[in-house]
Amino acid sequence: MKLIDLTEIQLADIEERLEAFDQSFISYKMDGSIQIGIEEDGVLVAGLDACITAFKILYVSTVFVDKSYRRKGYGKMLVEEMEKRARKMGVNTIRLDTFSWQGKELYEALGYEAVGHYENKIDGYAEYFFVKRLD
Repeated sequence: MKLIDLTEIQLADIEERLEAFDQSFISYKMDGSIQIGIEEDGVLVAGLDACITAFKILYVSTVFVDKSYRRKGYGKMLVEEMEKRARKMGVNTIRLDTFSWQGKELYEALGYEAVGHYENKIDGYAEYFFVKRLD
């Protein structure tokens, strides 16, 4: 046995093999993504990026609102629009993660369930994992 650093080709091969393995557990495949933003006077001030993974799950990778626009409903508007679009796409679960200084309170206020978290006191952060089932 020998431990190696993977090349890009080897990494792609491993990822393809994992995807093939996963397909034996997934009876259907969904594709899609949601990328939406908010402009003020032609300037992008907020945005959201999410993609469908498996099992009708939408994974939210990015939600951002410029500092001067926070606590004015922009984040809520983005998330609610994402949920509306996700329902139309057939998504039934949304998942995301956030650090303690990011949108934890927003997601809680919008009905997302915290399903886990951890704290790293040495480096001074906590990360939270949220899920929301869409009806």
